[in-house]
Amino acid sequence: MTLTLKTTPGNPLRGEITLPGDKSISHRAILLASLADGKSIVGNLLVAGVTQTMLNALNQLGVDWTLKNTELVVVAHGLNGLQSPAMPINCGNSAATMRLLVGALAAAGASAVLDGSTGLRRRPMSRIVDPLWKMGVAVRALGDNGTAPLQIAPRFGDRLLRTLTHHSPIASAQVKTCLLLAALAADGDVTIHEPAPSRDHTERLLASMGADIERVEHPNGTVQITLHPQPEVELRPLQFTIPGDISSAAFLIVATLITPGSKITIREVGLNPTRTGLLDALKQMGADINIQPHGERHGEPVGDIDVSYSKLRGVEVANPLAVRMIDEFPIFAVAAAYAQGETIVRNCEELRHKETDRIAGICAELQTLGVNITEAPDGFAIQGGTPLTGGETNPHGDHRLAMALAVAGLNAQSSVNVQDAGIISESFPTFFEVLHDLGANVSIHNGQ
Repeated sequence: MTLTLKTTPGNPLRGEITLPGDKSISHRAILLASLADGKSIVGNLLVAGVTQTMLNALNQLGVDWTLKNTELVVVAHGLNGLQSPAMPINCGNSAATMRLLVGALAAAGASAVLDGSTGLRRRPMSRIVDPLWKMGVAVRALGDNGTAPLQIAPRFGDRLLRTLTHHSPIASAQVKTCLLLAALAADGDVTIHEPAPSRDHTERLLASMGADIERVEHPNGTVQITLHPQPEVELRPLQFTIPGDISSAAFLIVATLITPGSKITIREVGLNPTRTGLLDALKQMGADINIQPHGERHGEPVGDIDVSYSKLRGVEVANPLAVRMIDEFPIFAVAAAYAQGETIVRNCEELRHKETDRIAGICAELQTLGVNITEAPDGFAIQGGTPLTGGETNPHGDHRLAMALAVAGLNAQSSVNVQDAGIISESFPTFFEVLHDLGANVSIHNGQ
């Protein structure tokens, strides 16, 4: 059975909301708690497809955990506490799960086979396999052209991994996290150079757990992250509440900006500067967005966001801003479609290697809704301001594109139907309920 989500224009959005925990932080907190020595308690965990996949993996690795509502309790025994699983670990459709787990397994010296969906088997894995080999990790990509399944062999005795200086050709938080986790068991410094700042949740969490980690941003925009391993010192357990997900907030922010008469407040949302690129881009477009900071929570900036309907104008987005909003381009494209003038997006070729080819998906589905959008190798251009027509849309298995298309229908000329809407639960299971509570005209229909 499939779900179709229908959004119909007409109603303004009004109200105050809090959101489920940040997906990226939740994902990392689960795994890092399993590497700590002691009892971790993590509140407001995102309970969704991707986090359940990681929790299932912990079962196979012998980690003791319980989840009550959104509070996760993990009792772990340090780096050496992970057990080698008897069966392959199923990472589902999540490349992040696979990449992060490989780094943790490398640090623990455990062996495993990691596999996943057909889509995951197309995702590039040589970007972690190659540097891990240089560190002495016996990991192999069993698929064609450096793709999954991945096989990692055990590390025997007390032998530590080698030092590494890695120059990443792209700003990838997943690659960085994989290597930083492996670095916990290295015999010397591991340094990663990135061409631009990627999200730094891993560095913040590791620092809060006692890891000796250093991050330097250079004047030319590049970033250097160095972990100074302390193999004899275990990571401290986590005790914190995860802030609301800024990537989930993005859909509600744009929904408010494009729907006349709308005004909402989003409480206690994460405001990590490596994740707020969309807010900066929308402000350049003329968006009425006000941020009220509330300090930090376990190293993560948190605050409230006030948003009101706004008349937007087209802008150009490229690096270094683009990398700070890499997950938000589906919903940014919707904002651009409602803005007056031309919006150009560049330096986003990495979008072609997400759950689907996100550039192609954005362009195909917005064209279906009457948007004048032109595809480019590393982005797209939109001539905005023409009313959207409404109609039937296909998110191509992409949870973020599904939510973006639903938002697009809130001020279109007629309803928008989003097929296969069940995939939204991968990252924002309460998306429908939140939109409904804010007053949006939304409905769900079951199909065969």
